[in-house]
Amino acid sequence: MMGQTEWEGRKVVIIGAGAVGSTFAYALALSGIVDDIVLLDHNRELVKGQVLDLVHGLPFLPAVHIREGSEVDCRDARVIFITAGARQQPGESRLNLLRRNISIIEGIAQAIASQGSRAVIVVVSNPVDILTYAAVKKTGLPGGRVMGSGTFLDSARFRYLISRHCGVDVHNVHAYILGEHGDSEFAAWSMTHIAGMPMQEYCLLCRGCTDMNIEHSKIVEEVRDSAYHIIGYKGSTTFAIGLAMVQIVAAIVRDQHSVMAVSTYLSGEYGIQDVCLSVPCIVSGHGVEKIIEGSLTGEELSALSHSATVLKKTITGLHGA
Repeated sequence: MMGQTEWEGRKVVIIGAGAVGSTFAYALALSGIVDDIVLLDHNRELVKGQVLDLVHGLPFLPAVHIREGSEVDCRDARVIFITAGARQQPGESRLNLLRRNISIIEGIAQAIASQGSRAVIVVVSNPVDILTYAAVKKTGLPGGRVMGSGTFLDSARFRYLISRHCGVDVHNVHAYILGEHGDSEFAAWSMTHIAGMPMQEYCLLCRGCTDMNIEHSKIVEEVRDSAYHIIGYKGSTTFAIGLAMVQIVAAIVRDQHSVMAVSTYLSGEYGIQDVCLSVPCIVSGHGVEKIIEGSLTGEELSALSHSATVLKKTITGLHGA
């Protein structure tokens, strides 16, 4: 575009062309948000096949360039998504798998930094909070420039389940799952609203629950177990996370200042230091522009602190073992 700098362009690099990365590329191509989609993967045959399959659909898509790339493409990318990761080998411990994935993420982060990239980096690979933390530390970039997909998808699942339970359009439900993207995540019911009403008040009016607390617990349990069920049924989660990442791209490329629950580096917010986990953030053209310190209840603050403790123990265990 005339007068546009390279960094202001709409180029997205996706590192990892497996099930998640390729589904995301497909969803992003359909969206029409970006001009260039570049896929990278250590498996050259896989990335060639994914690109060829995608470009054959170009006659049916908004104008977009899709191609295989290299590390050099990170230099002028607007956003870089990391979906790459190792699979657990037979008999391999989760701790050893985590070490291997940290090594992969650190290698990718170093390669991005070596290109002098000004892109916003979004980590999607799991465990996303630990790997986002590793990317922050390895790149040395400001925390806002590196984020993780965190509980953004969990929050979408939460909104869907509330909408289904209450019989309300999902777009009119505002709700967040916070903390670790994992077993210690929790629902911020105090931040949950329908029609501008706090969830607790709405439930009392609609009288759709025989026992509000039990119903709420069931919803949170279903959110927490959703990924396990999907993986059990089909092997991996791809469609919803691909769509979620498209929304993150839009927030960055369009400088939308969108409020999202994404994994970000905390340095004192909510009384938590030196860990990445999900809290409500304003996501703009520069990544996480601001962390929103909402008024959580005492119980929710304890849950957030517990998530931070769980993640810090994992990090300490990696360094100490």
